Amino acid sequence: MGIITTLIIGAIAGWLGGTIYKGSGLGLIGNIIIGVLGSSVGYWLLGSVLHISLGEGLIGSILTGAIGAIVILFLINLIFKKK
Repeated sequence: MGIITTLIIGAIAGWLGGTIYKGSGLGLIGNIIIGVLGSSVGYWLLGSVLHISLGEGLIGSILTGAIGAIVILFLINLIFKKK
């Protein structure tokens, strides 16, 4: 996968994860960072731990990244709770 494709998938996955978890996006850079990191977490969690595949295409990559982004956002909110 090319770097541009990775950034676009990361941005979409981060936006989707941020929208589902927090109710809004995180901005373009935040979406890309959370989406790319979320893709790594999602592929590890779904593939290695749970042995689940959401497909190999563009939609599968976005959904896997979004699930990973939701996991990351959940962990961040556990660590840095707002009082």
